[in-house]
Amino acid sequence: MTRLLCVYCSSSQQLDPKYYAAADQVGRSMVTHGWSLIYGGGKVGLMGAVARGVKAEGGHVIGVIPEFMKSRELAFDGADEMVTVETMAERKGAMLARADAFLALPGGIGTLEEIAEALTLRSLAKIHGRAVFFNQDGFYDDLFRFFDRITTERFKASGMSRLYAVASTVDAIWPLLETAAGYEADPIWRPAAG
Repeated sequence: MTRLLCVYCSSSQQLDPKYYAAADQVGRSMVTHGWSLIYGGGKVGLMGAVARGVKAEGGHVIGVIPEFMKSRELAFDGADEMVTVETMAERKGAMLARADAFLALPGGIGTLEEIAEALTLRSLAKIHGRAVFFNQDGFYDDLFRFFDRITTERFKASGMSRLYAVASTVDAIWPLLETAAGYEADPIWRPAAG
């Protein structure tokens, strides 16, 4: 099987159509670039659009969904594998454990929580997969300004920007996943020499 790309994104069904079109393009392009999908298992919103895009190109989809969402018939029926868990924390853990890299599309507070955990674990050198934000139409610009403030005011050691890369187009995502600079853990988390 190809490498697994964990995609975090919105499940909203009330977005501007441009977001669904881009999510479909991400899914289709993912297959072309040799990636399989692991994601939250949903059939709605950008989550569903990405999964359907992957399947449309003959790609492999792994969903991870809590039982309470599955029982509400929110699971994507076309998944090649659907992992059912009990809690949202288990869902995140299962995706983090299996993914080779991470991609955040536009999303809400759940998307932000998920990519923030991936970045935190990267900062602690607990995971090493590259992380990319798809900053469609500047969606994440305010978040990046906040990240800059975190570093400027020393709430985070310098090097925050090394935890992730930013793509403004779908085509820009794939080279960033392949060539993003290697990550080094924060100095405070490096083991002492000797």
